[in-house]
Amino acid sequence: MSDATITDLYEVTMALSYLREGMTQPATFSCFVRELPPHRGFLIAAGAESVLDFLSDFRLRREDVEVFAETLQRPAQDVAPLLDMRFTGEVRAVPEGRVVLAGEPLMEITAPLPQAQLVESYVLNQLNHQTAVASKCVRCVIAARGRPVVDFSLRRTHGTQAAFQAARLGAMAGFAGTSNVAAAHAEQLPAVGTMAHSYIEAFEDEEAAFTAFAQCHPGPVTLLVDTYDTESGVAAAARVLNALGRGDGSAIRLDSGDLGRLAFHARAMLDNAGLPQVRIVASGGLDEFAVHDLVRSETPIDIYAVGTKVGVSADAPYLDSAYKLVAYEGRSVMKLSAAKVTAPGRKQVFRRPGCHDVIGLADETPPEGSTPLLETLMRAGGRSAPRDRLEDARQRLAADVAELPATARRIRSPQPVQAKVSRRLSVLTDKVRRRIEREVLAPFGSHA
Repeated sequence: MSDATITDLYEVTMALSYLREGMTQPATFSCFVRELPPHRGFLIAAGAESVLDFLSDFRLRREDVEVFAETLQRPAQDVAPLLDMRFTGEVRAVPEGRVVLAGEPLMEITAPLPQAQLVESYVLNQLNHQTAVASKCVRCVIAARGRPVVDFSLRRTHGTQAAFQAARLGAMAGFAGTSNVAAAHAEQLPAVGTMAHSYIEAFEDEEAAFTAFAQCHPGPVTLLVDTYDTESGVAAAARVLNALGRGDGSAIRLDSGDLGRLAFHARAMLDNAGLPQVRIVASGGLDEFAVHDLVRSETPIDIYAVGTKVGVSADAPYLDSAYKLVAYEGRSVMKLSAAKVTAPGRKQVFRRPGCHDVIGLADETPPEGSTPLLETLMRAGGRSAPRDRLEDARQRLAADVAELPATARRIRSPQPVQAKVSRRLSVLTDKVRRRIEREVLAPFGSHA
């Protein structure tokens, strides 16, 4: 069984019906976020690379079709039309790391209708999760105002794949490292970490634990000082670092309590012990809101380790994302459901400096001074460009965030940037709406 079976059941039933009806002409689906979550002035596009990997390998093998048959409780011959289906379509997407706004397509997929329908669930899953987490990560970097931020999210993310993605997305956003060894190795990221409270508890006292740890690991070490009492822990760490001559590059970590007050007290103790070069790392339930408040208070914390709340994007764990059919067989289509109206047609986003965006049609001439955001990343089911590098995404992200208005970058009460709609798209939307009202709704007496 392959990843091609990672789909919702209704995608399979619709695909089978399309095949029965001979509806295999090109269809375009657009994936976008309807509205930004609270406390977001913008989003960061992410997940396209995972989608491209999935689509490149997409093929319904015999064992996959057997899974569908068993799940549907139908004979194998009923689902045989799906056998050997591959993805042969085109993908246009906003490259990872770019700022995106509400209503703007993150990705548009054009492929034979059954193919484009079957991949919906996987595409939404990847774009939704990764865009949400990337957007949370970059807010932590903004809040830290140049101080390093590192990823400690592995143990509490929703699965190991999500943890791997969180580490990668943190690096994209500008994190200085991750505790996740597998992610650090795969993505060539700095691996960071300290010790757990269990390590301290296993020894007779903190000083013995710190000494053993430092003697085992050459070079700078980070010592966890709040297992019992923070003040005594800092004092013990200072004695060990001085005795071993390991102050340069080393640090202490605060993981609980009033981090602001404790950091000021710890800084004074370290300075008085002749260790002004020893840094302070803070962890323990931090996210951009806590980091923002600590930095504004000029707390002497040098490195922020963020974990649970960032890895699961705790305050906004999902996006109001959608994957909607906008064109089929050359005909533009749209949805008219209350509060869920979609704009028809293949689209493009045109950006002028300052993130002044216009959502238009894909074949429009770019407005003067603008550049299109969506790029063709896949043709005929294969990548049309080399795999995107993490460093390239990081550079795009930094450049785009720098272009945002300061009000959109605020951690508390940001003002979301709004995209405009081009005249051609507005005209097409009105035209398609009138056609639906005339040809679909009028015979039933609807006044929608």
